[in-house]
Amino acid sequence: MARVALLVPALVALALWAFAWPAARAAPRDLPIGVAGPAAAAGPVVQQLERHEGAFEVHRYADEAAARSAIGERTVYGAIVATQRGPKLLTATAASPVVAQLLEQAVREQAPKGAAEVPTVDVVPAPAADPRGSALGSSVLPLAIAGVAAGALVTLRGPRGIRAVAALVAAAALGGVVAAALAHSWLGVLTGNWWAEAAVLGLFHLAVSAAVAGLGALLGPAGIGGGALLMVLLGNPFSGVTSAPRLLPEPLGLIGQLLPPGAGGSLLRSVSFFDGAGAAAPALTLGGWVALGLAAVLLGGAVRGRRSAAAGSSARRETAAVG
Repeated sequence: MARVALLVPALVALALWAFAWPAARAAPRDLPIGVAGPAAAAGPVVQQLERHEGAFEVHRYADEAAARSAIGERTVYGAIVATQRGPKLLTATAASPVVAQLLEQAVREQAPKGAAEVPTVDVVPAPAADPRGSALGSSVLPLAIAGVAAGALVTLRGPRGIRAVAALVAAAALGGVVAAALAHSWLGVLTGNWWAEAAVLGLFHLAVSAAVAGLGALLGPAGIGGGALLMVLLGNPFSGVTSAPRLLPEPLGLIGQLLPPGAGGSLLRSVSFFDGAGAAAPALTLGGWVALGLAAVLLGGAVRGRRSAAAGSSARRETAAVG
C-alpha cells in the first residue's frame, strides 16, 4: 500500500511534467527560417529577426525561388522575401501550422504601423481535411499505444526468438496498412504515396513494439513497463508532432527526435507532404530502434531457452538420483 501510495503521485507528477511543461514553455528556439532578396533590402529584415536572441536561425537566399526550394527540402520552416514593394511571407503549414501562424504574427508585429498587410503564400499547404495538423498530431499516440500493446503481447504470450520477431514484423505490417487506410483513404489527412505512408506507419509501429518486446525479453514485466513509459509518457509529448521540435524547451526537442514517436512523426510528414525530403535522419533513427529491439528479442529468447534447458537438465538429474 505504501509503494502504491507513493507511485501514483509520482506517475501523476511525471505525466504533468512531460505533457504540460513543454506546452507551457513552447517558443521558437533556433527555428530555421529564410530571408531572401537583395542584401540592401534583406539586411534590415535579418537584423529585426536577430533581435530575438536565440529564437531564429536565419538562412540567407538570393531570391524567392531559392527560398521556396529550401522550404520544399525542409531546410527552413518558412521565409521572408524582401521586395521593393515590401516583405512577402512564405510558409509551409504542412511542416507545422503552429510555426506558420507564429511567423505570420512575427511579420505583422515587425511591420510599420499603417502598412499594408503582408502577403502570405503557403508553399506546402496542409491537407484540406486537416488544415491545423491536429489529426496528424493525434495519430502518434494511438500508434505508440498499439506498438506497446503488440510488444507486450508477444512477450507475455511466449513466442521466442525467430517466432517472436516474425510476430512483431507481421503485426507492424498489418498495423501500417490499417493506419494508412484510416489516415489516408478515409480521413484524408495524409496526401502522399499510399504504400510509402503504410511503410512509414509500419516502421514506426515496429520500432515501438520491438523496443518494448526487447526490454521485456531482457528484463521481464519491468522492461515492458519501462518501455511503455518511454514510448508513451515521454516519447509522445517530446515528439513535437503537434507543434515543432524547435518549439520545445531544450533538449526535449532533440530527445524527442531520437525516440520513435518523434522520428515517426517527422518521417511521416516528409513522405506524405515533402516527397521524402528530410526523411533520412528519422528513417535511420527508426531503423536503429528496430535493429536494437529485435536483437534484444533474439538475445532474451536465447537466454531464456538456455535457462529452461538448464532447469530441465537439473530436474532430470534430481529425478535420477532419487530413483
